[in-house]
Amino acid sequence: MMFHFLMQYNMPIKIPRAPKKQEKKQVQRGRKFGFQSVKGMHDILPDEFAYREKIEKAVRKISLFYGFERIETPMLEDRKLYERGTGLSSEVVSKQMYTLRTKGGDALALRPECTPGVVRAYIEHGLAYTFNPGKFYYWGPMFRHEQPQAGRYRQFYQCGFEVLNSNDPVYHAQIIQASLRACTESKLKQVHIKVNSIGCRQCRPNYTKKLKEYYRGKLSKVCRECVKRYGDNPLRLLDCKQEKCAPYKAEAPQSLDHLCSVCKRDFKQVLEYLDEMKVPYMLDTTLVRGLDYYTRTVFEVFIEGTDIALGGGGGYDYLSETLGGPRMPGVGSALGIERIIEAMKLQEVAPAPRVNARVFLVYMGDQAKKRLLSLREELFEAGIPAHEAFAKESLKAQLKAADKEGAAYAVIVGQREVFEEMALVRDMKNGNQESVPMKKIVEVLRKKL
Repeated sequence: MMFHFLMQYNMPIKIPRAPKKQEKKQVQRGRKFGFQSVKGMHDILPDEFAYREKIEKAVRKISLFYGFERIETPMLEDRKLYERGTGLSSEVVSKQMYTLRTKGGDALALRPECTPGVVRAYIEHGLAYTFNPGKFYYWGPMFRHEQPQAGRYRQFYQCGFEVLNSNDPVYHAQIIQASLRACTESKLKQVHIKVNSIGCRQCRPNYTKKLKEYYRGKLSKVCRECVKRYGDNPLRLLDCKQEKCAPYKAEAPQSLDHLCSVCKRDFKQVLEYLDEMKVPYMLDTTLVRGLDYYTRTVFEVFIEGTDIALGGGGGYDYLSETLGGPRMPGVGSALGIERIIEAMKLQEVAPAPRVNARVFLVYMGDQAKKRLLSLREELFEAGIPAHEAFAKESLKAQLKAADKEGAAYAVIVGQREVFEEMALVRDMKNGNQESVPMKKIVEVLRKKL
């Protein structure tokens, strides 16, 4: 059928020649360039967007189901927002935060995380009057100056869920469930939860005291970072990943043994809710998370049998007060998009399929190309997506592109068709084609599709 069609237009069939060696060198030379992306920053290429679209679709679905509203805060915030909120003793603020000073003298920071900004926006705009409790989700880039590695960049993307202005344990469980579902709806398997409780301002001081007493005689045996943590934030001694510190961490006092009655009751309820929802979890008494504002429930999402942590979160009963706002407990989570993509590739999860247009426009000659430009706009108005290969002049190459796209129909216009105000509608599956008046193309395609 292809040969017959080409002969109808009296066109020779040309076999594409292989590129010359010199041309190959020019293509390769294009890979070397005077500029490259900054260390730790990466370009998001079309192939990766297919994975991101799959994750984002899952996040939107979950947010709609659980009633989370979309919120987006600026990438630049007052530096003090993170120094007070995230905490000066956290590595995120003390080592990783990108800061700058404007010409006007303002001290700003690129957001290393989103929770303090969401809390600020909730208070600043009086959202408690319309969203109480406030249930929000976000998606966007964050910035941390840390050593790049697999699934970790200096500009990276996170999605997250937040519930503000409620300390009900049911929302702690719901945040965990939403975070888990964001991963499983992205088709990841063996996703589990690690969970712990680190208490509140009533019971934590006593636990911190016990922790310091335990580590006091071991400071000469642990890493330098742990010696610093001992003075700045003893709780984070349990967050150390160094091998030499692992034996001491394993034998350290457990926060669950030092919870006050209220924290015990709340954590018990969280676990009961997780059991009711059949969320797969395990207790991890060394889990504390790395941000200073966490209280009560803390959790982490991970792939079972690997060291891939997809994200985590926890409660923050005093974050609003720390920022100078009203007493407003909350709970939230953050998931690393690049981490999820890394896990998807490891588990060979297929990305979102590319949606190809079912109509392909094919031209022969400049007048036909011009006419197809206007026809394409008519198809747009009719809601019929159409692709083309206007950079290719060969009829064979255009039809090959239509076939590669998986188009159901090709609309072919040559010089004669322009003159007669007609077009050929070709069924790409069986090769049948019919001549259709140009003014009826939209109507005919709508019926066929």
